[in-house]
Amino acid sequence: MTEEKKTPEIEILTSEEEIVEVDDAPEVIELDEGGELNTVVDDNAYTESQIQVLEGLEAVRKRPGMYIGTTSVRGLHHLVNEIVDNSIDEALAGHCDLIKVTVNPDDSITIEDNGRGIPAGIHPTQGIPTLEVVYTILHAGGKFGGDGYKIAGGLHGVGASVVNALSEWLEVVDVYDGVKYTERFEHGAVARPFTCLGPVGEGEKSHGVTVTFKPDGEIFETTIFDYDTLLNRMREQAFLNAGVRILLTDTRPEAGGKSTDLQFEGGIRNFVTYLNAQRHNEAVHEDVIYMRGEKGTSQAEIALQYNTSYNETILTFANNMNTIEGGTHETGFKSALTRVINNYAKKKGIIKDGSKPLSGEDVREGICAIISVKLENAQFESQTKAKLGNSDIRTLVDSTVMIKLTEYFEEHPATAKAIIEKALAASRAREAARKARENIRRKGLLEGSTLPGKLADCQERDASLTEIYLVEGDSAGGSAKGGRDSKFQAILPLRGKVLNVEKSRLDKVYSNVSIIPIVQALGCGIGEDFDLSKLRYGKIIIMADADVDGSHIRILLLTFFFRHMKPLIENGHVYLAQPPLYKVYKRGKNGTERYAFSDEERDRYIEELGGVNVEADRYKGLGEMNAEQLWDTTMNPESRILLRVTMEDAMACDETFSLLMGDKVEPRRVFIEENAKYAQNLDI
Repeated sequence: MTEEKKTPEIEILTSEEEIVEVDDAPEVIELDEGGELNTVVDDNAYTESQIQVLEGLEAVRKRPGMYIGTTSVRGLHHLVNEIVDNSIDEALAGHCDLIKVTVNPDDSITIEDNGRGIPAGIHPTQGIPTLEVVYTILHAGGKFGGDGYKIAGGLHGVGASVVNALSEWLEVVDVYDGVKYTERFEHGAVARPFTCLGPVGEGEKSHGVTVTFKPDGEIFETTIFDYDTLLNRMREQAFLNAGVRILLTDTRPEAGGKSTDLQFEGGIRNFVTYLNAQRHNEAVHEDVIYMRGEKGTSQAEIALQYNTSYNETILTFANNMNTIEGGTHETGFKSALTRVINNYAKKKGIIKDGSKPLSGEDVREGICAIISVKLENAQFESQTKAKLGNSDIRTLVDSTVMIKLTEYFEEHPATAKAIIEKALAASRAREAARKARENIRRKGLLEGSTLPGKLADCQERDASLTEIYLVEGDSAGGSAKGGRDSKFQAILPLRGKVLNVEKSRLDKVYSNVSIIPIVQALGCGIGEDFDLSKLRYGKIIIMADADVDGSHIRILLLTFFFRHMKPLIENGHVYLAQPPLYKVYKRGKNGTERYAFSDEERDRYIEELGGVNVEADRYKGLGEMNAEQLWDTTMNPESRILLRVTMEDAMACDETFSLLMGDKVEPRRVFIEENAKYAQNLDI
């Protein structure tokens, strides 16, 4: 039985209205005075003509976030990573051992390698030069099959073309088989056609690609590259590709010819040593344990070393891409590590038969590990390559760790014993933390209905509309309570010295008098009991003095949130209040007061007020302000300045906290002196 096809019904309207022509507008049928059919437009209808088709690289410029994640400073530096990744892929294929990255005086970037270059002929299906295909057509590249690249990080073929699309201009010099070619693009389109410049001259390289591009200021929030951000990424690539040399140079006048030459023959072993040194961690055992395994064309490298800290650092990479969300390679490593340590401890009688085995958290406390896998047809979850999904890699990493680490422990019993003793100490501390948590649960100290006595709560109960100020000192707390809007603002004066959780296990956190009131007030729990849906305030604002002690308190609180309530930062709930540094005023009956948040602003106000009879008082602390002044300068949503605490780069954040809150004083002092000037204000 066949279904009868019906002709769509057309509604015939009779109207004497004048027909108005609108380009590409949807049509409606109606009759004119003579009964003839006419068409008129319906501006609100949704039809085929409203479906846009973006041609070529137009889609990238229209929605850059789909391809590089963001148009912020992070997205800007991602452009460099895309081009460098192509050179790294040449290194993985065995055809490149030198990559030069240069920041030019105009903030353009040049990336040069000594790889094979890009084939110079006309592309057989596109009918244009192959180099032009690579830089103007999405999903074009040599990594989709064949023998061009067996192992590569760039699998989607959009890297070079996306960089081109998001650049004001881009120039390529391609040396292939001893002949030089060039082409220039502007806003993704060809500006100077593909040209052959002839054979290379004497002393010139006979193969390789040089790409120079300037990011488009109409797309990015900033087009100024940060040397340290570039350096961190280039150093990472040099660690992951033992022997490859990466030369980073900054030729901008203000940089003073800064240059860093990166080459590490020890590969990821050097990476582990570097990370522990950066965090000023004391090693539990001298050697970095290195393991390598292969299966077919897949390779796995693992390097690890334990330190005396309580934190776990595991970085995973697949084809040189930092898989920040882990994946199968991380899962294989963790499960094998736990089995090997438990098996060895039982075999040597350190853990008795029938005793509770060490947990995964126990055996990973204080570990610093790098897992790097190289494989064909890597399955990433997105273009950002955040998580690896290949199931066979889990088996490879698991078996490599099981075999190699077991062998290492048998050959190095002293190291094995030191690692197991650290895990046992972690297990005992975890049990103490469990008992402490149960104890405060019995007392109801962390229940949402139990609020700290010093909390001045707000009237509003909708968390999205409320905010809590964590205020340094009772004096400032009193002013804040007097000046606040009690409808939506809560005040919690901080009690005693905030615990340095970087150097404290969880059992100490649960018993600290400065931490418990904060946990009680927020209402969302802590650690494994954390539940963001129970958060009582949409904004958590740290308000401390603008001096060294205030900075210390801010760091301690941020460290606590980072280690034990990280979703608060990840979801944008944590802020820093910005109290003024100076009160600038003119003496006299009609005196004027202004509040300055920087030395530059102070000087400008002094000049604006005429300079004569004008004074600027430096606030020593929040307690010097009365309730009205504190409201006007720091708490009024109409005029205040807040800094939102973000976590764009988890690895850099982790390094910074370890540096700031570790045992070494000098590195912390140097960091604060070098970075204090870079704080940026965010108007809320």
